[in-house]
Amino acid sequence: MTLEVLRFALRGLAANKLRSGLTTLGILIGVGAVIMLVAVGNGSSQQVQKNIERLGTNTLTVMPSTAGGRGGGGGFARLFGGGGGSGRAQQQTGPRAQAKTLTVEDARALADSANAPSVKTVSPVVTSSSVNSTYEGTAHAIQQFVGTYPAYFDASNDPVARGTYFTDDDVLNGRKVVVIGNTVAEDLFGTVDPVGKQITVSGVNFTVVGVLKTKGSSGFQDADDVAIAPLPAVQQSLTGYGALNQIVVQAKTPKAVDTAQSEVTDILNQRHDITGSNTADFQILNQASLQSAISSSSRTFTVLLGAVAAISLLVGGIGITNIMLVTVTERTREIGIRKAIGAPRGAILGQFLVEATVLSLLGGLLGVAAGVIGSQFKVVGVQPVIVPSSIALALGVSVAIGLFFGSYPANRAAKLRPIEALRHE
Repeated sequence: MTLEVLRFALRGLAANKLRSGLTTLGILIGVGAVIMLVAVGNGSSQQVQKNIERLGTNTLTVMPSTAGGRGGGGGFARLFGGGGGSGRAQQQTGPRAQAKTLTVEDARALADSANAPSVKTVSPVVTSSSVNSTYEGTAHAIQQFVGTYPAYFDASNDPVARGTYFTDDDVLNGRKVVVIGNTVAEDLFGTVDPVGKQITVSGVNFTVVGVLKTKGSSGFQDADDVAIAPLPAVQQSLTGYGALNQIVVQAKTPKAVDTAQSEVTDILNQRHDITGSNTADFQILNQASLQSAISSSSRTFTVLLGAVAAISLLVGGIGITNIMLVTVTERTREIGIRKAIGAPRGAILGQFLVEATVLSLLGGLLGVAAGVIGSQFKVVGVQPVIVPSSIALALGVSVAIGLFFGSYPANRAAKLRPIEALRHE
């Protein structure tokens, strides 16, 4: 009986290939859209996560509340002048104006292990944008020129591909050495090895000691269009000895990030005379918290994209209902003849349910293929990453839609009385 029902169902579908094809197309588009949009949402989420991980999950970035920026961290007692209690040594006891900038003295206080035992390294950071550089007549505007300490590279996850980092001794002596990103290396040097060569930055010669490992673009910013040099050299040549753009603090372990943040907040509140009645003039970006928040938002975004795409599946289901109702009407006499010669109600019901299910299953399989193929290409700069569960879910829903939306036409066909069906013109 089952084989007979399947045979009748397939014969019915083959009788009108165009109509069956159009019905299948609706399900195909729905399933393909679900898989593609979920893949885009997942790919976008992973891209953002990778960008955050580049800065390290145990990193805190301290910025003035009136300015923002990007940086990395690291500091040593030798560079800061050492000594416990250095943070409180700078504290004034009388009333004074609230500080609005971050200073090297602030960084020195944060590097004091007596005040901040959870802090591993601290780096004061200054930055300059669109800095002109040249090498033997070739010019390039470096998107971001960073002045900092050697531990910046570890805190901000910036390994070198060629050469080496600059050292504490380079910082202490204010040497004009620089580590450049891959974009800077390619634009200025082409195929020439940059290590050991001199570039001119705003009229000042810097010796290239290393080239950073490629990171790639991050939104509208090229993460490889960067140069990193000792803080005193950058201050002397480009930024002056004013306020810092950032102080990047590296906690000893990822689990110690929250404790380190509390220690940093307490130290800066004390140094800047921040009390309960005053608003803090600094803000702290916690990479771990940011990563958690963005992960949650990305999941919500991906679910939303999947839900929007699922609407097209619903439309495809309505299409199945309409097509099957037309099919039942056209084949009323056939149904009457089959029932007149003894076909049970279940056989008629099963035939039309199988037809609807086959249509949706075929559309679902083609939709999976379309979604997988489409996910191999970038969409608005995002490389889609397929979520295997979305394939199984979309395919399962497509079959369920065939059963659900095909049940009404199938029931209608099964309930036809033989005599009325035979009279139908």
